[in-house]
Amino acid sequence: MSRYPTILTIAGSDSSGGAGIQADLKTIAALGAYGASAITALTAQNTLGVRAIHPVPPAFVMEQLEAIFEDLTVDAVKIGMVNTVEVAMVIARILDRYQPKFVVFDPVMVSTSGSKLIQDETIEALWDKIFPKVHLITPNLDEGQILISRNIKTVDEMKLAAEEMVAKGCGAVLLKGGHLSTPTLSDVFAQKDEETLILESDFIDSRNVHGTGCTLSSAIATFVAKGNSLAESIIFAKGYISNAIEAGKNVNTGSGPGPLNHSFSPLPMQIIP
Repeated sequence: MSRYPTILTIAGSDSSGGAGIQADLKTIAALGAYGASAITALTAQNTLGVRAIHPVPPAFVMEQLEAIFEDLTVDAVKIGMVNTVEVAMVIARILDRYQPKFVVFDPVMVSTSGSKLIQDETIEALWDKIFPKVHLITPNLDEGQILISRNIKTVDEMKLAAEEMVAKGCGAVLLKGGHLSTPTLSDVFAQKDEETLILESDFIDSRNVHGTGCTLSSAIATFVAKGNSLAESIIFAKGYISNAIEAGKNVNTGSGPGPLNHSFSPLPMQIIP
């Protein structure tokens, strides 16, 4: 019986719709796949910042995940906001039990507006329980600095940081350099026993970049679920992000950093025979 490529996003909810679960599902649908979700936290936020975070009880996160894996064929998993140790442990148990074919983790720690979204004690749990079980992590510079406990100011320092994360137990790292003050954007892709790659793209002048990290990781998961290699999926996802930023750069949604235009050119739903 035929079915859709299915991506599960495990993340927080953004009440303004630009990031988190909402951005993930928009991205997955725009790229022609089916999105399922498990919510780890509710946030009260808008384009100006995060007002409050309400963690979902770990037992209910487990119920959501078990309900999905017991019924759906999950081709890829995207993990986003994990802000408590208890939820990290739940996700680790689920990954051990169901062994999904591909998992990308966007370690959401700081929002676009600068609000911290993770508890300090959770970071150690991520290193111990989550990172060794996923195929790719996609931190931005702020998150990368938290993970390696030092500043990152140049592309060379990004390369060293990404390689250090791989050495510490990450399967692969895409360290995003969008926060560097350079005319060309440089992301660093590091894998174990592979040459580290520097992926460059043009800078697009736009304040509407809320949810970029969520969108990128969801796009990577979707392209992998549709049968592409990891390297291909990263390149395709970066292209999608650039086009979504360009399409939404002159549109106002709120008074602060707005969202991308996820639906600038939606693809038809793919069907797997």
